[in-house]
Amino acid sequence: MSGMTIVGAQWGDEGKGKIVDLLSSEVDVVVRFQGGNNAGHTVIVDGKKYVLHVVPSGILHDGKLCIIGNGVVLDPAGFLAEIDALQSLGLDVSPARLKISYKTHLIMPYHKAIDAAREGKSTNKIGTTGRGIGPCYEDKKARTGIRAGDLTDPEILKAKIVRALEEKNVLFTHLYGLPPMDPEQIFADLMAMADRLTPYLADAATLIMDADAAGKRIMFEGAQGVMLDIDHGTYPFVTSSNVVCDNASIGSGVHAGMIGERIAIIKAYTTRVGSGPFPTELFDATGDFLRTQGGEFGATTGRPRRCGWLDIVVLREMSRLCDPTSFAFTKVDVLCGLDTVKICTAYELDGEILRFPPQTPRGMDRVKPVFETMPGWSEDLSQCDGWDSLPMNCRRYIERVEELLGIHASYISVGPDRKQTFRH
Repeated sequence: MSGMTIVGAQWGDEGKGKIVDLLSSEVDVVVRFQGGNNAGHTVIVDGKKYVLHVVPSGILHDGKLCIIGNGVVLDPAGFLAEIDALQSLGLDVSPARLKISYKTHLIMPYHKAIDAAREGKSTNKIGTTGRGIGPCYEDKKARTGIRAGDLTDPEILKAKIVRALEEKNVLFTHLYGLPPMDPEQIFADLMAMADRLTPYLADAATLIMDADAAGKRIMFEGAQGVMLDIDHGTYPFVTSSNVVCDNASIGSGVHAGMIGERIAIIKAYTTRVGSGPFPTELFDATGDFLRTQGGEFGATTGRPRRCGWLDIVVLREMSRLCDPTSFAFTKVDVLCGLDTVKICTAYELDGEILRFPPQTPRGMDRVKPVFETMPGWSEDLSQCDGWDSLPMNCRRYIERVEELLGIHASYISVGPDRKQTFRH
């Protein structure tokens, strides 16, 4: 069991990229196992910002093998733009250290067009990024998707595009009022990128299993957060894939027995982007304070994030789904300057106290958070380098979260830079 899984514990944007970057120095292989370029990991190293969308965060460390697994959906043009941007910053993103599974599904132009058209017509918007993630996963489930390996067989690739557009063009012309797409043009555009993409293709599962057999350590990196899981999140305001820890094996092509450590990334407060229920959301000056102090704007979209108090009910749900061995507590520094801080310890619904989210369709819209109030702190945390250097009230806050969840906070993050994190 040489593997560890890193998973976001809330609605995403918990700071997974920073923790993965930190732990990458201790592993040999980093595997991204789900999601697409609708996710964004921001990592700051010595004041320089790196924004990653689909390339695993381990790319920032020399000598690490990075793998995009079969559970990911990949935008070919977006991927090439991302590696070009990283290369311009002096990073090695060559096929020697970055691999794409032959089984990874490709996001096509018609996926993005459908995504945007649906969101534009909808009166009950999901908050999608419009990057074609959902429609690509739909084609995967319908067995009509295009996989990265198809780039090596132009005849099969072209036939698949023609078949896909037989249906998609009916939707464009008759439902969305859009012009039909030309399969010949889409095929030509994709083949124009094939020479750059195919060197990255690999039998990802074999690479991972060989690394494990050689005694190397492997990290499985997820995107988004557990409350955006397609099955277990706040449906329908969720992403299009399974985010929970156990999907790491399915999305990478290896058995679950390889993974012995599961680290949940928990932000010291709660945020979410887009629509959907958010019981602890703040609409006052405190919410504005958290957004400003935390720089809560999407790395991929730039959208301002909704902000609220830490929600233990959501985290209990995450815990029973993922059984984390420990958690990393991020953005603790953002709470500095607040006279008091609150923790939602339960929900109240129709006079009943709930420890876990309700399962009824409108339950999460109707719950009232039950808060516990604790004293805040004003001390600057940016120079804190260990548990004893934290203010007493900050330590009490972290200890209370550990007590409520029954999980140890193994890492504490007190600032955006790589160096502003310590073990606990």
